[in-house]
Amino acid sequence: MSKYLQKMNMIAVIGTYKDGIIRLEKKIDTKKTLKVIVTFLDEELQNDSTRLTTNDFSFRHSRQKTKRFKGNLSDSVIEDRRIEL
Repeated sequence: MSKYLQKMNMIAVIGTYKDGIIRLEKKIDTKKTLKVIVTFLDEELQNDSTRLTTNDFSFRHSRQKTKRFKGNLSDSVIEDRRIEL
């Protein structure tokens, strides 16, 4: 077994699946039989513009959206939540 596999409990390798065959982009250097988990990435979901990404939570983006807000944002959020109760 390679030194890399001895140090890691799990590694990720990108590949493609076509016609019942999985082809890995990187060769794993081992003679031992290894268990694997195969996860299929749905490319249609990956490109869906309605999904949230880390950019949706950026501080800079939030600052731009509230740039014209005059007042205390924390107080406004608390007040909105009180009204909903």
